[in-house]
Amino acid sequence: MLALRLTRVAHPAVHLRRLLVATAAAGTGFLLLSALGYALAHPGNPTGALLRLSWCAIPLAATVYLAVAVARTDPGTRPRPGLSAFGLGPARLMAVAALNTALACVLGSLLALLVFLHLRGDLTGMPFDGAAKDFLAADKPLPLPAALTLLAVPPVLASAAVALTLRPRDLPHPGRRAYGRFGAYGTGTPEETFGAYGRFGARLFKRPSRPADADAADDAQASPQDTPSAAPQDVPPTAEDPVPAPPVPTQPPTGLPWGIAVLAAGLAVESYAGATGATPRTTLPGGLVVGPAGGLAGWSLTALGLVLAAPGLTHLCGRLLQTARPGARRLLAGRVLMAEATRIGRPLGVVCAVASAAFAAGTLYGYDGAAPAFGPLTALGGLVVAGCTVATLLTAAVESRQSRADTTEALLRLGAPATVLRGAAALRAGALLALFGPLTLLIADLAALPLAP
Repeated sequence: MLALRLTRVAHPAVHLRRLLVATAAAGTGFLLLSALGYALAHPGNPTGALLRLSWCAIPLAATVYLAVAVARTDPGTRPRPGLSAFGLGPARLMAVAALNTALACVLGSLLALLVFLHLRGDLTGMPFDGAAKDFLAADKPLPLPAALTLLAVPPVLASAAVALTLRPRDLPHPGRRAYGRFGAYGTGTPEETFGAYGRFGARLFKRPSRPADADAADDAQASPQDTPSAAPQDVPPTAEDPVPAPPVPTQPPTGLPWGIAVLAAGLAVESYAGATGATPRTTLPGGLVVGPAGGLAGWSLTALGLVLAAPGLTHLCGRLLQTARPGARRLLAGRVLMAEATRIGRPLGVVCAVASAAFAAGTLYGYDGAAPAFGPLTALGGLVVAGCTVATLLTAAVESRQSRADTTEALLRLGAPATVLRGAAALRAGALLALFGPLTLLIADLAALPLAP
């Protein structure tokens, strides 16, 4: 009930992001149902049905990734002071976020089921003159338990990923409990060895340790005549106090060397697969051939290397922006990139991986001089993956903006013009595009070159 109320009173932008999750779940659910329809229409080809079902893992992973990013930016499930008194602690808010994600994915799965039944002709007759009956098994009854099981996969995985991501991490870890009288227990203390209590001087010369809080309390109770006058300590800053710009991170992301190593390994695997030419070729559900299976494994390693190296490259891009006597715009843009390198870099690496794969596939077919035969399911899967990755990147940008909202308000309060902030944002976007654009094209060319005929 609380999740429904939070959903109803949310901001329109929050509703739009949840609608994107429902749309992605609908596309993924339709692909899963299409794999079921192919298995029903071709009972003698279980390998082809399993291949179609396995290809649905990519849109499913993109949908779950988008759902996690949307749940992280949901303001209704963000912990606030005082909510624990109403029973809305971190664990309860995590459950609410997971339930909101499950509701959005269930809505998308139901929409996919309605469209699938409509195309099969189970609701109002066969549409499009029966053009979709070949891969939807319109002449055979649909097993409802199997369809519902497949449609339950996106909500279950998405809600579980959200709960795992937003789980409380700052709860105290209980120590060893020592049970005493009936009904009483407490934290165990280290036991003394036999004879330690009666050892000479064990209690006589041992000074009990005092916590730092007790010393601070004694200092606070001292008279003003005994202590010299000093400036008050630990005074909370007021709204008029200036707030510094985003601080420079002390530790850069550590995934850049690993990302470069995995990227080089992926290119090497693709080169070996293209040189042998004897490995079996893999086909998408729509009939698009993607080359040898080793080349597909190389593409996967290349994509993983891009994702691992992207935060480090984003941090490096922010550092380069601050070189050679930077002004206010470059300093602010560079520090924000360095502070948000991990949050923005990972979705940016995923977008670059998807773009490089698409560009490499187009380049590979350009060698043959023939246009690729994209089927409707291949086009739908590509739209789901590309749309989810771009939407995740934009959602990560929104999350980054929310995290530095206090700094932005402080800069505006100090008199910084809004044009400086907009110029810094445009400078960040231009710097990232200038770095990751040629890098994506270069990796796509290197990935397609070994597979060229």
